[in-house]
Amino acid sequence: MNAPNANLPKKTSPALRLALFGSASLLIVAAAAFYYASRSAGERHAVVADGEIKVDILANRCEPNALEVPAGPARFRIVNRSDRAVEWEILDGVLVVEERENIAPGLSQVINATLAPGDYAITCGLLSNPRGTLKVLPTAASEAASKAGPTLTQFIGPLSEYRVYLNQQSRLLLQGITALQQALVAGDLDQARAAYAAARLPYQRLAATAQRFAELDNRLNARADYYEKREQDPAFGGFHRLEQGLFVADSTAGLEPVAAQLQQDATALRDALLGQSLPPEQLSGNAARLQHNLATTRISGEEERYSQLVLPGFAANLDGTRKIIDLLRPLLSKGHQDLQQQLDSRVQAFATALGDQQRPYASLSPEERNRIAAAAQALAESLDQVAPALGLVATKTSS
Repeated sequence: MNAPNANLPKKTSPALRLALFGSASLLIVAAAAFYYASRSAGERHAVVADGEIKVDILANRCEPNALEVPAGPARFRIVNRSDRAVEWEILDGVLVVEERENIAPGLSQVINATLAPGDYAITCGLLSNPRGTLKVLPTAASEAASKAGPTLTQFIGPLSEYRVYLNQQSRLLLQGITALQQALVAGDLDQARAAYAAARLPYQRLAATAQRFAELDNRLNARADYYEKREQDPAFGGFHRLEQGLFVADSTAGLEPVAAQLQQDATALRDALLGQSLPPEQLSGNAARLQHNLATTRISGEEERYSQLVLPGFAANLDGTRKIIDLLRPLLSKGHQDLQQQLDSRVQAFATALGDQQRPYASLSPEERNRIAAAAQALAESLDQVAPALGLVATKTSS
């Protein structure tokens, strides 16, 4: 027979009730502290310094969506108020003038741009979001600079040789994608992975100039983050869709159409690269922008997150940058030997920081990544000095 009240709940002792109350209070305090810290961090990143132009990126738009600034140097603070990492770009037609990728939710990044007078577009987060506008107004200084422009005859040789280099690397890119397609048809996963890695190298050597073609670069190289449904989004294609299939899904299934479209887009990129009119200042300017981006954003390794082939990509970026420096060497040797020596020294320092390029990027320590970022930043800062040293100023692409 059961004892009286055996099934009734036992009374909680005063000590236990006090302990439970204390634990609950600590949780509430911790949650409040976390909320306050997160909010404070976001507010700190949203602080705008003197002279900065603040742009908030929301889920589907920018605020403001229409900007007006004077020609010359401008400093934009981009604040991500959406719930995912985003990018912000200034576009001159189909060409990227400046950009900042992978801005984390709640944080901000700064873009410094020297802008010529004219009308530009701005992108705001997801690739499907509407674009904003940026109007750059002429100033007395910009008018004087445009009239004083440098003699371009001395740049004919370097620009012609760089066109040859673009053609060579474009041909290697197309050959690499063809080899990848053949491996996919054969269903050979190991061969497809090797072909993917090989095809990425010429693309990364072209990156300084190729990444200026916004639409093409998005089709070829956009990460899943910039699509609404990420990896499951039907629009997600290009290199990184292939990378995800080969290195995460461990399968060649369903990738043949993706590779076929990549081949078409790479062909369109080759035609765009060879058909462009490349202003002389963009030789060093594009390389500087690429190295700045590597130092501040791509150093995270997110671009090659599935395959971990980050270091070979950085080394190929350096190859493309070194080519540009070599082409400008005859011009820099006339009165700018110190800058030339600095460029050479910083190229070597970057190569040394990369070390063994076959290491998976996840195996690198924070200190090793910091050394690579610092070397890329130093090289970018030297490249920033090239155009002014040679008497070049920012110009807007002709329509």
